[in-house]
Amino acid sequence: MSLAAVVEAAKAYFSEGMNPAHDWHHVERVDANADRLRSEYQAVDDFVVRASVYLHDIGREREDTGEITDHAEWGARESETILREHGVAAERVSAISHAIRAHRFSRGPEPESLEAKILSDADNLDALGAVGIARCFTQGGDRGSPIHDPDLPPKADETEAGATQYNHFYKKLLDLPARMYTQTGREIAEDRREFMKRFLTRFDEEIAGDR
Repeated sequence: MSLAAVVEAAKAYFSEGMNPAHDWHHVERVDANADRLRSEYQAVDDFVVRASVYLHDIGREREDTGEITDHAEWGARESETILREHGVAAERVSAISHAIRAHRFSRGPEPESLEAKILSDADNLDALGAVGIARCFTQGGDRGSPIHDPDLPPKADETEAGATQYNHFYKKLLDLPARMYTQTGREIAEDRREFMKRFLTRFDEEIAGDR
């Protein structure tokens, strides 16, 4: 199975009207991140990395609409079917399936292979920096959560992911650099985290009427 065939198969799971935080453009950005990360390694299976990138969110829209509960687990199983039907070797099918299962921030196994670690880092990088800011507010708006609630600061917010879009930065996004597995991933993540922190400082100043 060629990578072009993987792309064609994966795209069928993405609709034009789905949440733009996880649309096909997200997949393309993750692919660009993964390309940057895998360049520091020689012993990496390029097909496994790229196929897992293309297929990692094929269940995302189904989760967002309530059809399934875990897009990573569903996507891993669905990917196995796709890959086997196209004659991909069993060891690669297993490696891609593991990477997809392990890419999710909030649940799933820890990534064990280098390819799975690259996918995890590449996906998390898209949740940081300028793009991460845009995705946070896009996702929050789609779910109907408030942008900010001055009566609910992050420290008083007992929810896991943050009850407001602002709190989500402190509940998840600013912690992502600590979850990086590759050296390049950590360096990029720290840079993007600093950009987010500057944005949040300006946000606080505007909320207070100081800017």
